[in-house]
Amino acid sequence: MSNCQENIPSMNLEPSPSASNSHDLKIKTANKDVQACLKVVHEALTDVKAKDILELDVSTISNVADAIVIASGTSTRHVKALADNVADEARKAGFRPIGVEGERDAEWILIDLGFVVVHVMLPTARKFYDLESLWRAPESVA
Repeated sequence: MSNCQENIPSMNLEPSPSASNSHDLKIKTANKDVQACLKVVHEALTDVKAKDILELDVSTISNVADAIVIASGTSTRHVKALADNVADEARKAGFRPIGVEGERDAEWILIDLGFVVVHVMLPTARKFYDLESLWRAPESVA
């Protein structure tokens, strides 16, 4: 029986000298993208008169997104209009929504923009699920 690894060429797994520089550049670029996306989302929400807009930086506690935006609408129709405007304005700015969930009931609509996840909710759903508490970084105990 032959060794399976005989025909596999050895690979140099050492990082290239510029690897750390490119990593720093990627982080800076990603941060600019997050900030640009947040600006588009905030403007789209305020254009349609969202209530209680909250932006949370979750980059240190989540590997799913860098920021979460939570906003309230006054009715299911308003929640739907807010979510539609966020998705439309994000597309225009080059941030393609990965997915939109909850449009049918429109009590809580989630718009996944990759870097940023937007939750548009009725006040009753927002109070019940309390995402603000769930996603805030825990205070360190000293």
